[in-house]
Amino acid sequence: MNQERRGFRFAFDAAAEIAPENSPSASIAVRAKELSLHGCYLETPAPFPLETRVFVKIFHEEEYFEAKGAVIYLKPASGMGVTFRDMNRHCRAVLQKWILAAMLDKTRSLDS
Repeated sequence: MNQERRGFRFAFDAAAEIAPENSPSASIAVRAKELSLHGCYLETPAPFPLETRVFVKIFHEEEYFEAKGAVIYLKPASGMGVTFRDMNRHCRAVLQKWILAAMLDKTRSLDS
C-alpha cells in the first residue's frame, strides 16, 4: 500500500483499542499517538500485518471515536499507521473536534 500520508497529523495521546475487522472480540489495548482526519498512528509492540482491515476505538476526554480502517504502514515492535475507511457522522464530528483542539494547542505552543 502507499505509505504517503494525507493531510496534517497532530500529536495526540489517548487510550485506544484495535481489533481485526473479522474478529472484533480480539481487541488489544494500544495508544493513539498521532491523529489526522484520515487516520492515526497506534503505538503497540505487536502491530498487525500490512493491509489488515481493522476496527479502531479511541477514548479521549470522556468521548469515544470508532471507525473501520486498514493498516497502511508498520514500525516493527513500535506501532502501526491506520487509515480510516468508514465512520458514522457522530464519530466524524468527535474526530473533527479533537483535530481542532490539537491545531489550537499547536498554534498556542508556536506563539509562546
